[in-house]
Amino acid sequence: MPASVPPSPLPPSPQPSSSSPFAVIEDDPAEQTVAGTGHRLRITLLMAGSCLPILGAVLIAPVLPQMEDHFAGVPGVEALVPMVLTIPALSLALLAPFAGAVVDRLGRKRLLVTATVLYALLGTAPLWLHSLGAIVASRALVGVVEAAIMTCCTTLIGDYYSGRQRDRYLALQTMCASISATAFFVLGGAAGSAGWRAPFWAYAVSLLLAPAMAAFLPRPRAVGRTSAATASAPAQRPFPWRPLAGTCGLTVFGSIVFYTVQVEMSFLLDDMGVTDTGMIGLAIATASAATVIGAGVFTRLGRGPDAWLPAVFAVCALGFAVIWVAPNPAVLIVGAVINCFGGGIMLPSLLTLAMSKLEYADRGRGTGLWTGSFFVGQFLCPLVVLTLTAAVGSRAGAVGLLALAASGAAVGLGLLGRRRGTAAAPEPREQTAG
Repeated sequence: MPASVPPSPLPPSPQPSSSSPFAVIEDDPAEQTVAGTGHRLRITLLMAGSCLPILGAVLIAPVLPQMEDHFAGVPGVEALVPMVLTIPALSLALLAPFAGAVVDRLGRKRLLVTATVLYALLGTAPLWLHSLGAIVASRALVGVVEAAIMTCCTTLIGDYYSGRQRDRYLALQTMCASISATAFFVLGGAAGSAGWRAPFWAYAVSLLLAPAMAAFLPRPRAVGRTSAATASAPAQRPFPWRPLAGTCGLTVFGSIVFYTVQVEMSFLLDDMGVTDTGMIGLAIATASAATVIGAGVFTRLGRGPDAWLPAVFAVCALGFAVIWVAPNPAVLIVGAVINCFGGGIMLPSLLTLAMSKLEYADRGRGTGLWTGSFFVGQFLCPLVVLTLTAAVGSRAGAVGLLALAASGAAVGLGLLGRRRGTAAAPEPREQTAG
């Protein structure tokens, strides 16, 4: 087994008192960099675990029409079959904050290994279930264990690493998620040729990850800003609700911005007369590649997220605006690429901002709150677009309203950042006559 990550002897930094999402606790410049074979194995396992919820989101999408045909005689099949795809995300959104509290109480590693085993058992349940209602219920339980897996993996990244190294691996989560989504979609389509149940076998892969996680993930210890006193007596220190609430609220909106293109791209192209599924798939893949590039750019940025988040929301707004006025599919794809590039930077920025507010004893609960906020935004995204479309009469018009909202967020964040910088600046001293 790899050795435990050594704790940092640095003293804790003061907690922010402001509810602003920019109330960041800076990492100490003397942060430790983790390297070695054990480190590479750890990060590989955590990235693989982070991709499991993505598997559940896209793997079975290609077989939904076959499933609907199979259960054609079931009342309400038109609503129940789509729920097979969407209800895990809803469960994850609602339960991730509670999973975070369990993480802090029971321990990250133990819960991760247990949830990974349950993920295989519940994920493969549709292979032998014959009731559509039972399948939907099993999918809701899949969302419960996905909440635990996602929260544990992100929390462990925060435990094992610090500073810029931690930021790079949080960005790597976004890159792995985008790449794996494309791979899982292709896998699901290929497996679907053997019947609608076949793709569910892929959930069994987590049975290979669970023993590796049990053997090679070290038990984390308090690192970074957490002192021995706060680690041993977390109840005496208040949880940073106010600064984290601002970041979580911003994350809900950011998630809507992040998922709009991915959810609505095929409909926007269809409105322009593009019906070929191959062309639509290529367009979505191109936009997804821009997300990966944006996450890669995040790892190269040298300043804190408060410095570039206003610009990132402005880039997303620009992409929405191009989609809004696009006269043809080619321009629409350009707008999607711009938006997804900004989204690739925005997602790890928001997660880094949340992690910067958390000490070791609070990290599981805080990460759970952030994860829940992100998936709430994912669940709300199609509902928001549907509401805006009904208000303005077209999906392109709805995207135009989101462009205005993202522009407003960029301006507001810029003003908050400027106010914080002004408050932090030292007052000039008066000169006395000699």
